[in-house]
Amino acid sequence: MSRPTGRVLTLLELLQSGGTRTVAELADRLGVEGRTVRRYVDQLIELDVPVESVRGRYGGYRLAPGYRLPPLMLGDDEALAVLLGLVAGRRAGLTTELTASETAAAKIRRVLPRHLARRLDTLLEALAFTDRPGEFDTPDAGVLLTVADAVRHRRPVSIRYTDRDGRRSERILHAYGIVAHAGRWYVTGRDASAGADRTFRLDRIADARTLPGSFEAPEGPGPAERVLSGFATAGYRHEVTLRIHGTPEQIRARLPAAVATLEEHEPAADRDPAAERWLRVELRAERLDWLPPVLAALDRPFVVERPGQLRDLVAALADRLASCARRT
Repeated sequence: MSRPTGRVLTLLELLQSGGTRTVAELADRLGVEGRTVRRYVDQLIELDVPVESVRGRYGGYRLAPGYRLPPLMLGDDEALAVLLGLVAGRRAGLTTELTASETAAAKIRRVLPRHLARRLDTLLEALAFTDRPGEFDTPDAGVLLTVADAVRHRRPVSIRYTDRDGRRSERILHAYGIVAHAGRWYVTGRDASAGADRTFRLDRIADARTLPGSFEAPEGPGPAERVLSGFATAGYRHEVTLRIHGTPEQIRARLPAAVATLEEHEPAADRDPAAERWLRVELRAERLDWLPPVLAALDRPFVVERPGQLRDLVAALADRLASCARRT
């Protein structure tokens, strides 16, 4: 690569780092004169790279949005960060189309310097995860971006949705926010047709169209808290009510907000967050067999108010533990 060509690519890398760069700053970084910087900028513009000239005392050049992605210049650390992000995102399910993330990673790896590629391979060979990779249904990128735009500008959005039973419907949603949770993408907002707040999985939305008009977001919990609260109160086979003696932090360590709701009777102004007290805990579950070990792991006094079947399961677990403790 000739030195002028290398300097042009370095100029592009400097502009891609963000902000406005003065001619003097660019000339100093490139080791050339100001008029040479202007010539290099002209070459980038001829290549359809959208470079803007900023006038004024602190003017210079900056990169503007274009109709296509220009050649992307990444440093070693930046390339490594992007690749690791793609690996982690695919494993956690927080990507859009799987093919897109794979081809993006392949393009970056193809042009990595050999020394960096070897370091990356060494890292991936040494890297281990404590959880198993899941098989996730990823959302469509177009749907994700359309819904995000509707959230930002508080615009109604029409969606075509398929629920977990395969039923299809068309809804008008006032979307409050997008939430990533447990390897899936969700959008929460007010379902205008149902007249109530709802949470939808983004991978089950087949089409999204922004509609005219606007709405005001409600006061109160944020999108993430709304999604977790929705999980905790969703309809399941068993409704469980407990009273547990402890602090909210002790209870949340085993029964997080996505699983259970806590009811506290003391006014917030009079409440000591570190004080232990009896708290009512409510949750819903398809099965009850996982709850007795969780309650035992809490190591806090508790009372099962309902259902009676859970009391029997807790008693059975206690008998088994006592039997094991008596063995020699």
